[in-house]
Amino acid sequence: MAVLNTPAGSAHARILGVGSYRPSRVIPNSDLVEAIESSDEWIRTRSGITERRWANDEETVAMMSVAAARTAIERAGLVPSDIDGVLVATVSHMKQTPAIATQIADELGTDKPAAFDISAACAGFCYGIGLASDMVRGGSARHVLVIGVERLSDITDINDRGSAFIFADGAGAVVVGPSETPGIGPVAWGSSGDQADLITMTDDWLSWADSDIELTPRLTMQGNKVFRWAGFAMAEVAHEALELAGIKPEDLDIFVPHQANMRITDALAKSMKLPEHVKIARDIATMGNTSAASVPLALDRMLDEGQAKSGDLALFIAFGAGLVYAAQVVVVP
Repeated sequence: MAVLNTPAGSAHARILGVGSYRPSRVIPNSDLVEAIESSDEWIRTRSGITERRWANDEETVAMMSVAAARTAIERAGLVPSDIDGVLVATVSHMKQTPAIATQIADELGTDKPAAFDISAACAGFCYGIGLASDMVRGGSARHVLVIGVERLSDITDINDRGSAFIFADGAGAVVVGPSETPGIGPVAWGSSGDQADLITMTDDWLSWADSDIELTPRLTMQGNKVFRWAGFAMAEVAHEALELAGIKPEDLDIFVPHQANMRITDALAKSMKLPEHVKIARDIATMGNTSAASVPLALDRMLDEGQAKSGDLALFIAFGAGLVYAAQVVVVP
């Protein structure tokens, strides 16, 4: 009987470069309060958000992704032809097919890489890191581009008091490649489908097309229930990721949670008993919740502002519609 060949990958994988793109339009709370009969103080207290970024007509999902990816590839010391895998985490690419990853790969000038989209909501980027690490170590790819990108302003109901002020746009990207030492810990991930209704769309597109409703399907969220679930359940996932990586909370240098809500971030840090020296990403204050893009955007800002440096140990964690979640410990490039 013939024996199949199997690929030989790298012993380890790591993040080699980070890039981001922040849309040009700054939307302060004052632009939203009238429609939801609220106030700047109420939004700040409830979410920690002072302003957010919304894309203009030219800042498409593809355009923002390409911009973030070019920076990540350059910082990794590579060229586009070195990329042999492109994973794009998004819920706001409005075509079911083809995957936006193929267009992004072409616009970047890559050489026919594997390319596909990941629909795992706000956890999509962390899912992508887990997949990319496995691809590099398994030998199916050498350099994998992982992008988190959203244009949530396209599917946000600006009259919905519970969500109008939350969602925003942007893109973040990393290149994952081979490493001589461990750079990405095992992923702790899962789902709680019995709570899928906590974050969902108001309707599906087929039902909307058959109805007389003019407003297209929009995001909707049961914020209080999400807060109660995430603030405590995610602490267990974080500890699982630390255990899998053989790391203790005091070994961490930075904590980069999904930028869902400042109060959730604070609750997580408290539940995890993070030491004071661990710096915490708070990109949400001026970016809002960018779903799959929030973790790489927050990491890139911490690097730019000197809060993180090469070699630091970081914990990523994200959760979102599904409900899906993922976390892993990584070495900062």
